[in-house]
Amino acid sequence: MNSFDPKSILPSLPEEPGVYRYFDVNDTIIYIGKAKNLKNRISSYFVNPKNHDTKTRRLVQQINKLEFTIVHSEFDALLLENTLIKQFQPKYNILLRDDKTYPFICLSHERFPRLLTARRIDHKMGTYYGPFANPKSMNALLEMLHQLFPIRTCSLVLKQSSINDEKFKVCLEYHIGNCKGPCENLQSEEDYLQYIEQITQILKGHYQKPKQFFVEKMQAAAEKLAFEQAQEWKEKWQLLENFQAKSTVVNPAIHDVDVFSIVSDEQLSYINFMKVINGTITQSQTWEVKKKLNEEEADVLTMLIWEKRDEFHSSAKEIISNIPMAIEFQGVKNNIPQMGDKRKLLDMSLKNVLYFRKEKADRKAAEESGGDRKMRILLTLKNDLHLSKLPQRIECFDNSNLQGTNPVSAMVCFLQGVPAKKEYRLFTPRTVEGPNDFATMTEVVGRRYSRVLEEEAELPDLIIIDGGKGQLSAACDALKAIGIYGQIPIIGIAKRLEEIYFPEDSLPLYIDKKSESLKLIQQLRDEAHRFGITAHRNKRSKHFIVSQLEELDGIGKLTAQKLLKKFGTIKQINEAPMEELEKVLGKMKALNLKNQIKNWVD
Repeated sequence: MNSFDPKSILPSLPEEPGVYRYFDVNDTIIYIGKAKNLKNRISSYFVNPKNHDTKTRRLVQQINKLEFTIVHSEFDALLLENTLIKQFQPKYNILLRDDKTYPFICLSHERFPRLLTARRIDHKMGTYYGPFANPKSMNALLEMLHQLFPIRTCSLVLKQSSINDEKFKVCLEYHIGNCKGPCENLQSEEDYLQYIEQITQILKGHYQKPKQFFVEKMQAAAEKLAFEQAQEWKEKWQLLENFQAKSTVVNPAIHDVDVFSIVSDEQLSYINFMKVINGTITQSQTWEVKKKLNEEEADVLTMLIWEKRDEFHSSAKEIISNIPMAIEFQGVKNNIPQMGDKRKLLDMSLKNVLYFRKEKADRKAAEESGGDRKMRILLTLKNDLHLSKLPQRIECFDNSNLQGTNPVSAMVCFLQGVPAKKEYRLFTPRTVEGPNDFATMTEVVGRRYSRVLEEEAELPDLIIIDGGKGQLSAACDALKAIGIYGQIPIIGIAKRLEEIYFPEDSLPLYIDKKSESLKLIQQLRDEAHRFGITAHRNKRSKHFIVSQLEELDGIGKLTAQKLLKKFGTIKQINEAPMEELEKVLGKMKALNLKNQIKNWVD
């Protein structure tokens, strides 16, 4: 039975900012909230309860005890509320739903620190940077850092006493130039920590200081006439410059800002965060928040802003958002831009969050469709490739030739994720001589879609090219020539690592090897290859038979082709009645052919 009596408690509540906690009969915290005025906020739960929604009335019915803590300001209340929710995770507080535990890069707290990856944070181990929504981008960053700075990868405990006692020996990493051998005292701690300082700057998204570091090293080497060493430093500077150029640059005049946008429905809120440093977007992530008590958007957004700024180590003095925050942060400006580059940033964030919500809705619809596997795979493919519509008609191209002989190109078509063999097409290149895969792809794709446009037939929802950037670029040239480039999504799939390439994007997409969408792409690619190879073999076989027949006296190329078309094989020509041969060749030629083939076959 509920022993909580609000009437006896409410009059004595302080009119101060603070945090309140509701307990149930088992003395378990079921809700934690903050308030600018504790008395007014807590009273609102018990005055006119009929005005509350079902979930809030259910909460009030379960309250058996109240505790509160007075703080100095509403901002302090936010901090305490955030800490307590993380600690107790009450069932009526909002729930941040993350399907994955995203990885972090950890810079270890060791003498001669190392770069590690982790999905769980342990601050005793080191300083963490991230999280990274895309592990492949994290691995690319790690690879670049190890290329730029020869830091150790071993797990040795490098105490100075152990080094002095010569307990360690340099490994292969030293001999191939990836480490400078601090384990044998071949590199000082001071020199090593210079690298760590630059790595820290890059992990924070600050590239200018590391680039200046390389420039200074390059100039110092040049002054000593060590030109090979100067070239090495220059190459490192260029590597970092190229890596930075691949980031989304908005406007260098926009220094350090955090961008948050929120959209909500009845039960869920979706929030996107973009971290911008010196005009470059260094982090972007979107979350789903399950609301429990019909919380205000501003309250949900403000709590997530505080939590994520702490998680991403952000110290930006400006927060851009699409709605005002519920609480002002000390020393931080909240801006809702209406125009200019900052507005473009906010629009980009909103685009991400709206796409995320749509993707979730599509996935839910697929799950609720009674296990319709085909629909689920197509929805997954649509989301993985960021397509605007469901790829119900997919066409895939592949070229086949043997050292440039008998070339043939194949196009296969899948409708609703299933092969539609009546839609398959074969092409023999007309304008290309020799083994020129790129030119062949341009010709074939151009011919295919010129014909489709002429006949006003259905264009595909997705085009797949078997090959990497070169083949994809060749296909795009064809689409540009006929004026439909950009109207149809087109991708290339490279065989080596199953990379997915998009037009005008040098960085490939790597879809999970177990993904159903990648398996569908592979199935299309393999079917186009099978169809093309089969046609190529048939063509090569016919070419071989024609060549054999041409060796016979009195048989030219045209006559050999007529015989092949009529009878198919040399064996069938030999077994054919004389009357049938005479219809094609005439009496004398037929008799001559019959005698030659008989001797040949025998």
